[in-house]
Amino acid sequence: MYGINQRSFYLSLNFFVLCYNVQGENHPSPNFKQYVRTQGAATDQLSRRQVRVYQLYSRTSGKHVQIQDKRVTATAEDGDLYARLFVETDTFGSRVRIKGAESGRYLCMNRKGKLVGKPKGRSRDCIFTERVLENNYTALQNAKYDGWYVAFTRKGRPIKASRTRENQREVHFIKRLHMGPPPFPNMDQNKHFDFIQFSTSPRAKRNRKSHTST
Repeated sequence: MYGINQRSFYLSLNFFVLCYNVQGENHPSPNFKQYVRTQGAATDQLSRRQVRVYQLYSRTSGKHVQIQDKRVTATAEDGDLYARLFVETDTFGSRVRIKGAESGRYLCMNRKGKLVGKPKGRSRDCIFTERVLENNYTALQNAKYDGWYVAFTRKGRPIKASRTRENQREVHFIKRLHMGPPPFPNMDQNKHFDFIQFSTSPRAKRNRKSHTST
């Protein structure tokens, strides 16, 4: 009687495991790529922002991106004040906001695909996705207008974003360190050190006289 109950128990257990495996096969595994894509598109409101400072070198113009008020061009020389950019992370992924350090304006894209500088950069048309390409160049795709990229001509003029593609030279950039003058508080680092002159106290004078007399 004990052997029959034990055999029934093992049969029931095997049947339960078989049903569980069949049930697991009917449910597809989670799509992790879709999860990462969804999380990377959501603005991070909790974490501390990471800000990087660099220049964007245009492959076509051979100069650097600069934001001067509403005007955006790729005509700045290496180390130019207007070429210095503050790049602030927006998500856990590669979405960023780009701000001109000198002008205080954000790089944005209007609905016509024109690049403009705006005083505030919270809207989605001022958010870009950094896409590292196979040739190691970086392309900046707008978060609001899918498939629209930041691009410039050989003369450094912005190209209408609706005419851009990822494989075009005009959308390719290189991140470079800004080699201009050091920011505050290192502006005075080349100045000579000044020694402080203290006045002689009466006691010191007395001690000096006593040493002289002896």
